Parts: sequence; C-alpha cells; structure tokens
Amino acid sequence: MKKIGFVISRKENERRRAIVPEHIALMKHPECLYFEKGYGKDLGIDDSEYEKFGCHICSFEECLEQDIICDPKIGDAEYLSRLHHGQTVFGWIHATQNRDITDKLVDNGLSAYAWESMHNGGRHIFWRNNELAGEAAVMHAFQCYGRMPYETKVAVIGRGNTARGAIKILNMLGADVVQYDRKTETMLREEIGEYDVIVNCVLWDVQRTDHIIYETDLAHMKKNAMIIDVSCDRNGGIETSIPTTILEPTYTVNGVLHYVVDHTPALFYKTFTYNNSAIIYPYLEQLMTDDIDDVLKNSLIIKNGEIIDKAIIEFQGR
Repeated sequence: MKKIGFVISRKENERRRAIVPEHIALMKHPECLYFEKGYGKDLGIDDSEYEKFGCHICSFEECLEQDIICDPKIGDAEYLSRLHHGQTVFGWIHATQNRDITDKLVDNGLSAYAWESMHNGGRHIFWRNNELAGEAAVMHAFQCYGRMPYETKVAVIGRGNTARGAIKILNMLGADVVQYDRKTETMLREEIGEYDVIVNCVLWDVQRTDHIIYETDLAHMKKNAMIIDVSCDRNGGIETSIPTTILEPTYTVNGVLHYVVDHTPALFYKTFTYNNSAIIYPYLEQLMTDDIDDVLKNSLIIKNGEIIDKAIIEFQGR
C-alpha cells in the first residue's frame, strides 16, 4: 500500500487544498495519508479532524518522503527537485508548455499524473474548476478595472467550461456579451474596437505559432480597454500575455490593461477545495493500491523519468 503526502503550497496566495475530512471518511485506507501540520487551517479545519480518521499529521519534510505527493499546484512547486526516483506527483502540472517542469520530473526519475489530463467520456473531470476559473477571473479583473460589468460590452473567446463560467458572471452582472470561438477569430480582430473588455478562455494549442490577438491589434481597441486572459498562456492566444499573480494581477501594454492571473480559482479556495475533494478521493485510493482505471491511466504523462505524453515530446522537441 502506497502512502500519500499532502503539503501546503508555497505559491503566492495559494490556499487550495486537495481533500477535506468529510471525504476521507469515505476512504478505505486513511492511515496511508500524511498531512503537513496546519494543512486545513485556512479552511477552518483543525489537524485533529484529519487525525480522528487515522491520518498522520507531520512536518513538510516528512510529507515529501511519501510515495506520492499530492498538491493542486504541484507544477509550480519549489520542492520538485528534492523528490527522488520512484516517487509520484499528482496535481495540476502543465508540463507541456513548461520545459523546466518537465526537466525536473525527468531528471529526478519521477512519475506524474496530471489533473489537466484526466477525462471521463471525453469530459474533463475537473470541469467545475475550469468554470470557476472563468467566474473568479471576471470578478477579480473587474475590481482591478474599476468599472462595473453592466457598463461594458464584452467579447468572450471560447465555448468551453471556462468561457461558460465567465459568461455566467458577466450575464449576472449585466454586461453586454458577445461570444467568439476559433472559427471567428478573424471576425473578432475586425470588430475588436467595439469592446471595452475581451476575455480569452481558449485552451491554447501549443503547436500553434500564431495568436488570436496580436500586439498590433491593441492599437485598434477602445481607449482604456481591458484584456482578461483566463487561459494565461505566455505569449499564446494573446501575444502580449505574461502570467501575473493575485498580489500584482495587472499590467498595461499600449494603453490596454492586461489581467493574466494564472491561478484564479485560488481566489475562491474554499469552493474549489470542497468541489475538488469530492472528485479526487477515489483516485487517491487507486494510486495507493495501484488499481487504476482508464481515467487515471490516461493522465500519466511521465513514468519514472520517461516521458509518456506525446504532446510533450512533440512540443519540446525531445
């Protein structure tokens, strides 16, 4: 039986957690779970609530010694280089676009199951997290913008879960919303001057070398317009996008405010954690017992330092 360590993320303003006690109560082997001291503090959960189910409370270092390390933003973790051959990481990884992350996983002989690659029947199992990303980004970005949505005309790019979340909040707050997708990218550029705000929710194809909105397009936008890039791909769909933080969420290029926070669900960390916990606990048990289903099997991107995901190989030229 493998043991799982749950560490507290050191990423700026990252208070999301993987699992809460009410779902641990449904697991068969809670004695195999190791939590860093104070793991649930930001959620109002005391260590004793984990301990009463047989879980272990330990130091950060002890957590890192376990067979599997579970951390929502593990791709951004500063401790990846401290892990060793044979260990497994489980969380949001985003290795395809980030060679430095891939290098750490490969060089240390790690295995990696990526939450972004977990699909069931073609649907991402964390679809609600993607929707929450759109909701949270719109709510936070408009505070930075200093305007109410009902004063604005907004273009939303994308038709997936993230776009649905963004549009839900925009409609609730009275914005005038027009939706675009990959087939109407050219039309958006032609009509770009009509909008106060553009929200990008397109999952960027890492093989593309073009952009949806180029730096030159900014000159045709309204004065004091804003771009909310929920997808947060560096120089991706939006050529001028550089990921930002919750503490410093915006910057301006050619008079256009850019909001590119790369972990917007962390703004509503309690909502995320409870939704996530309900989804993830069966997969934690699968990892512990090595009895994994196709959803988990297909999310294995690196095995003992060997790259399995063809997208990583193709994009990074390995």
